[in-house]
Amino acid sequence: MELVKFSQLEEKIKGLIDDHSILKKEKQELEGLLKKKDGELEEVRINLKNLQEERDAVRAKVDSLLDMIQDIDDPQLTLR
Repeated sequence: MELVKFSQLEEKIKGLIDDHSILKKEKQELEGLLKKKDGELEEVRINLKNLQEERDAVRAKVDSLLDMIQDIDDPQLTLR
């Protein structure tokens, strides 16, 4: 009877050790995936920043061109 209980306890401990090993491996895989995703997110942030800077530069050029067009239509600047 005592041997049966000891065997059951031993099996449960072995199962817990196996589960621990599996969970440890999964944790490492998830940490690696998280690190990879963090890197991808940083790349996206950099690309977004660059696109915003490009958009601002284009907006400034368009505003400048619109000002030039407006100056052309200004009656005070019209040649007689």
